[in-house]
Amino acid sequence: MNVTNSRLSRLLTLLCALTAPLSLEAAPNPTAYNITDLGTLGGTFSQAFSINNNGSVVGFATLPGDTALHAFLWRSGVMTDLGTLGGPLSQATHVNDRDEVVGFSETSAPDPLGEDFCGFGDHLVCLPFVWRAGVMTPLPALGGTNGIALSINSRGEVLGISENSIADPTCVPPQVLQFKPVIWHKMKIEELPTFPGDPDGGVGAINDAGEATLPTGNCVSIGPPTGHDSLLRHGILTDFGSFEGLGIAANDINNKGQVAGVTVGPSPFGFSDVQAVLWQDGVASGLGFLPGDVVSTDSAISDTGQIVGQSIEPNGNIRGFVWRDGVMSALDTLIPADSTLGPFDPGGINSRGQIVGTAFVKGTCVNGPPNVNGVNCELHAFLLTPTNTEAVGQNALAPPNNVSESRKVVISESVRKALQRRPVSRRDHIPGMGS
Repeated sequence: MNVTNSRLSRLLTLLCALTAPLSLEAAPNPTAYNITDLGTLGGTFSQAFSINNNGSVVGFATLPGDTALHAFLWRSGVMTDLGTLGGPLSQATHVNDRDEVVGFSETSAPDPLGEDFCGFGDHLVCLPFVWRAGVMTPLPALGGTNGIALSINSRGEVLGISENSIADPTCVPPQVLQFKPVIWHKMKIEELPTFPGDPDGGVGAINDAGEATLPTGNCVSIGPPTGHDSLLRHGILTDFGSFEGLGIAANDINNKGQVAGVTVGPSPFGFSDVQAVLWQDGVASGLGFLPGDVVSTDSAISDTGQIVGQSIEPNGNIRGFVWRDGVMSALDTLIPADSTLGPFDPGGINSRGQIVGTAFVKGTCVNGPPNVNGVNCELHAFLLTPTNTEAVGQNALAPPNNVSESRKVVISESVRKALQRRPVSRRDHIPGMGS
């Protein structure tokens, strides 16, 4: 079983349960962007998850032959291979403004319990790492074998997941051990609390004040609807509650304490009313959808309150969006029409309004653009840079509006499999969940 829990794979598998589209008014004059292809490490695939305020980008990319997948750091036009901890695969999940990178990497050793914690399908030991000044260093565990680092703040505090040595009866093989949310500070590990009654926990994001989002539950159901998703502030857990009767799962938190999240359906993997939301001081506001779409889910929020994510049609067509000051705009309508890239999966946004994520390379798809019949396209990480300074908007909890129709991207089966490595909740991986 792939232990990677993917927001996109869960949503796109269950679009048959979606509700009718929401009719929203158009909004004029959305921000325009220049788009940059970040390239790969020699293969045909790359994906970006995080960008800091200096424009440094992290993610993972394939090497020549597409047989190995390595974490990368992209700076000033150069993509650097961060290597691994001995195995064939690694992934960078987040970068702070000091260019400190966190993520996870396989080693060359088989997992002693046959677990597949990294989710790459080869059952090797999976370790969290921090990369500083050219050196990748593994982080300590709670007593178990595996762990993953997912977010790092300006103070160098690293948020992640670690196994302990306790066998968990709620797990489904190959996952065996219990796992907990943790924080590392100066290479020392500290276990974070889970919601009362929840034995296991994942993590979302951490801001510079040390506030963190923590989804908890049992081994096979982390976060809503059967578990909980909470804000950890000053040692106290506050459940995010619900919006329009549905639980809220957090995906990111900014330095103002604003949380980008998504509503979760009434049963595990039941996404009948999935909508991106903005949560602030106990109040949630829905972001709506792009015209004709019935699902929206966000990835990241900047300190200026801009949110990026995906908006999806009933048949599985998907578009990336940016939400700013109450307006949701489709990314593919905001870039030059002659771009060779089609951005459909934004993963991160910084305070300058720059956006990173994944795009398909036009002209590389088999039998035309991606479609539901399952064709292959080359995927590259992208960077969007606003063409004007007004792109850095002020925060607003305003009713969402939307721009006009845009070109649609249909996720192919091969693309979905690649995106299944993409984490939920600000790059988290939940053992025992996923396909």
